[in-house]
Amino acid sequence: MSWLTRIEIDAKTARVEGLLDNYAWHKRLWECFPKSPDSKRDFLTRIDQLEGAFRAWILASEKPVSPQWCQPGGFSLKEIAPSFLSHRYYAFDLRANPVKTTVQRGPKGETLFRANGKRKQGKRVPLVKSEELRTWLIHKGDVRCRDNATGLDVPGGFRILEEKPLEISPMVESYFRKKGQSGYHGGVQFRGTLEVTDSAKFIDTYHSGVGSAKGFGFGLLLLAPLNL
Repeated sequence: MSWLTRIEIDAKTARVEGLLDNYAWHKRLWECFPKSPDSKRDFLTRIDQLEGAFRAWILASEKPVSPQWCQPGGFSLKEIAPSFLSHRYYAFDLRANPVKTTVQRGPKGETLFRANGKRKQGKRVPLVKSEELRTWLIHKGDVRCRDNATGLDVPGGFRILEEKPLEISPMVESYFRKKGQSGYHGGVQFRGTLEVTDSAKFIDTYHSGVGSAKGFGFGLLLLAPLNL
């Protein structure tokens, strides 16, 4: 069982509550789960900035409650029925943090390796070119992420229908402050059509998200079933 929550507040309330960046939202959305304040984050979020307002989405296995700062009528909750994830085709809307990891090199430009023979990873670099972003998203259907325990790639269970339009927004930098340090994530919005190729893996992808920086409002798939 999982729940999809939508919270809407006006920009003035957001300022008063200190909801000034994605990390601030990340911390305050924990208030939707008062029974487990010290648990490891196991929910996905997304923050949409509207004209004079904000809309926050939460996908969680635990049923959220409305936080005190939420305005009347600004909190809506929907249980995700198993049948919702049983379709073959979906229109999707995804805000993600597409990055590539550079390889660490030595003073002569040589590739550096770990003791186990794997290459040492360097910094994560945002992807900005349209073709790179398209390739990144297509690849996520085949390889969603790498399992840290096994070192193996985890399939996403879907493919992007390239014969259908795929909208890719320009990358937007989202700056934040965490424990006195500043940082940013590059957010890109994708809209298109996907086909489920492996139902079990796709359901896992839906609940665990796509890409990195999930704690900062990236990776949540908003879906609408299609009959094609």
